[in-house]
Amino acid sequence: LLGAPPGYVGYEAGGQLTEAIRARPYAVVLLDEVEKAHPDVFNLLLQVLDDGRLTDSQGRAIDFRHTVVVMTSNLASRDILASARHGGDPDTLAAAIDRSLASQFRPEFLNRIDEVIRFQPLGREQIRGIVDLRLADLAALLREQGLRLQVDGAVADALASDGYNPEYGARPLARLLRRHLENPLATELLEERFAAAEGVRVLLAEPPAPASAGMVLRFQPLAAGGGAGAQGVH
Repeated sequence: LLGAPPGYVGYEAGGQLTEAIRARPYAVVLLDEVEKAHPDVFNLLLQVLDDGRLTDSQGRAIDFRHTVVVMTSNLASRDILASARHGGDPDTLAAAIDRSLASQFRPEFLNRIDEVIRFQPLGREQIRGIVDLRLADLAALLREQGLRLQVDGAVADALASDGYNPEYGARPLARLLRRHLENPLATELLEERFAAAEGVRVLLAEPPAPASAGMVLRFQPLAAGGGAGAQGVH
């Protein structure tokens, strides 16, 4: 973060963090799952959060006054999940989160954090919204190849239902989309199945596949002006 000590290989290069901020002081620094960091990292953060600067291995003071530091943590995730499932009191949940923070971090570190933002687990409505966003991204990629993407509403609903997991957030949904939609569609495109088509329609396979097979999607070429009956268009 600060650079190698004098006499060590890489000393001239400086630190990865300090050099990045020295080059672009107006920046956002994201520290993901900060509770897993080495204790020495928190000593550095104390200097950043208190003085707005950090001294690198070459003795230069790096200005952090225009840098926003965002830290994420999974502390109290079980309390948050239990509260979402059972409709817990928000004040009780906030107190549980504060206790978890106090048990993990030193008071002088917590006292320098401007704001603690508590997120609820993603619900079914949010997961359905993420499906729509991912489908829109996929449609944009297909448009670059001159193809239109048309997705049945039943497909989007099934993706949201099968990809919903309040404990693990949106990651299971991302894996589901890759496994059942993005990768199979990429294979179809590589095989040039839609070379003569205007677009691609995605629908659930009929008859339904065995339960052990999971979701099975079918890809249908769209002729010009075709695709009637699809519930969702992207």
